[in-house]
Amino acid sequence: MNRILAYTSPARGHLYPIVATLLELRERGHDVHVRTLGSEVQVLRDAGLEAAPITPAIEDLPLVDHEAASPEAGLMSVYETMTARADLEIDDFQQVIADVDPTHLLVDITTVGAAAVAESSGLPWALTIPLFQHFSFEPGAPRDLAMVPFAIAPPGLDVLNGPRRRLGLPPLEGFDEVWRADLNLYFTAPPLERELDFPSTFRLVGPGTWDPLDQAPSWWHSLSEPRVLVAASSETQNDDALIRAALHGLADEAVAVAASTAAHDPASFNAPANAHVERWLPHGAMMSTAACVVCHGGMGVTQKALAAGVPVCVVPFGRDQFEVAEHVVAAGAGTMVPPDALTPEALQEAVMAAMGLRAGAERVARGFEVAGGAVAAADAVESLRATAIPQPG
Repeated sequence: MNRILAYTSPARGHLYPIVATLLELRERGHDVHVRTLGSEVQVLRDAGLEAAPITPAIEDLPLVDHEAASPEAGLMSVYETMTARADLEIDDFQQVIADVDPTHLLVDITTVGAAAVAESSGLPWALTIPLFQHFSFEPGAPRDLAMVPFAIAPPGLDVLNGPRRRLGLPPLEGFDEVWRADLNLYFTAPPLERELDFPSTFRLVGPGTWDPLDQAPSWWHSLSEPRVLVAASSETQNDDALIRAALHGLADEAVAVAASTAAHDPASFNAPANAHVERWLPHGAMMSTAACVVCHGGMGVTQKALAAGVPVCVVPFGRDQFEVAEHVVAAGAGTMVPPDALTPEALQEAVMAAMGLRAGAERVARGFEVAGGAVAAADAVESLRATAIPQPG
């Protein structure tokens, strides 16, 4: 038996993708501990995992890049937040390691302070990567894999090197040095991801599609077909326009619409007769009977839809989400509407077009299945060197 400690940023989109892997490891007899955002601790405990919150001071430093005036300013805002969190993560993760005494560490890619602690600990460790990495395909440029959201030098490297300096680790000189973990668990797979030469430490295992809500509401099954599921981000960003455009653009179509808006008040939307708007909907339980999913381009909801063979229409509101949308379109599994072109008419047209791309979505679903999911990820974690904790007796 091994004792595995997972540490995430305060974001559901960085926790939920790894939960199925953690549950698989627990089923194999390992002792699994999680430190994550406080609101999800009881959810994890109910699922059978040992969970506790990260220090509240980290959650008191939310990402506010959605308030920036430009994508560049938004990225700099992300860097500032992660730099501020890093010092707190160092102290927090060091204490958690002392308390739990793990044999393996799983560290979210955006928790740079915790990653530095993991590297300095001497324990076998893995990065968990629930977002697309950045590739350069400019003419004459090398096809370098860079750590997102740290893909702009020198500011991105500065974010990584700050906690490394504090812990006495050598600074990273370039992006060819950033993959320091023993294992990089990448929660996607071809054909959504491109077929490229990844570092040998990478394992493309497909998406983690775990959802804390596993039952679709009864009214969903009573809706006429085709059904369109609309999902805004669970984190605060200016994506209420996505829901408004979907409600208005699809009001006169022969479709039923269900919209999930965790970060916005459902009562603030004027839903037409063919639509329901609720704060929380169990996306995973509803995907298989949807004709299309309209979303903000978060990796979680996008890959859940594609894993069910359902095409998506993406309205990306952030830099990472634009990359998700580009991958979806390139895979022939959906459509994209840029936010600056978002109108009810544009969204209606894109949804109708996406509904004709089920074959592409099903092709992505088959690729995800081949990647192996939680079983493949757990196999990779178990393959890491470690001294197992002796069994009692």
